[in-house]
Amino acid sequence: MDAHKVSWTTAAQATLHCLTGCAIGEVLGMVIGTALDLHNAATIVLSIALAFVFGYALTMRGVLRAGVGLRAALGVALAADTVSIAVMEILDNLVVVAVPGAMDAGLTSALFWLSLAGSLVVAFLFTTPVNRWMISRGKGHAVVHQYHHGGHAHS
Repeated sequence: MDAHKVSWTTAAQATLHCLTGCAIGEVLGMVIGTALDLHNAATIVLSIALAFVFGYALTMRGVLRAGVGLRAALGVALAADTVSIAVMEILDNLVVVAVPGAMDAGLTSALFWLSLAGSLVVAFLFTTPVNRWMISRGKGHAVVHQYHHGGHAHS
């Protein structure tokens, strides 16, 4: 399948699915790290780790619901989400770090929350073409599609 045959809507839906898990982990990691006054590097590492955990968990939830065993579901999640999560995490953390003062702004600061929200938008915009390309080659979220039924969009 060529990339031009994979719709942007399909790629965007796959990216939004992945972004949901990433955002939960990313925000949780930033909140925990900031609340505990962790060093910025430790906060970023925590955010990235939690983004992968929640990203994989959301994919596994749907695959497990389809009756696939835990080990196989983990394999599907790793195949479906690893590149997408990695690209998102690189982008959104670069954005947050690049915004002057964002990492040190604190949880009550608009700068903290706006930079975090903006970083997720940037991650979505740049990861969607990556997912489109991967799906067109039967990779990424294309491997999850066979496990979802009933109109749950995960192409």
